[in-house]
Amino acid sequence: MSYDIKLVDPVTKNVLILEEPHHMRGGTYAIGGTTKAHLNVTYNYCHIFRTALQSDDGIRAIYGLTGAESIPILVAAASTLSDDIDDDYWAPTEGNAKQALLQLLTLAAMLPNGVWDGD
Repeated sequence: MSYDIKLVDPVTKNVLILEEPHHMRGGTYAIGGTTKAHLNVTYNYCHIFRTALQSDDGIRAIYGLTGAESIPILVAAASTLSDDIDDDYWAPTEGNAKQALLQLLTLAAMLPNGVWDGD
């Protein structure tokens, strides 16, 4: 199970499209990249997200926020996590969760007017 997190147009609710494909990897990813402002993230990190984001909603705490509004939240959450990245993407380490937050941060910086949606 996983979160399908995306930045959408605030009016149409359509997933926003980037000018160039990104190669961010989550639980699923597009070979060759994708222009969709989307990242799939495993639920295995949910308890880490709850702690880092200081919210029982975990990563869902950014849903409904614009990319710009989420930037300080994502930066603060990522800064609390260690860099213990495991080669196994599914391993619930702080480093793996931090990597997901940093990828979302990158999308937020690229599309600050988009609104986070997911699940």
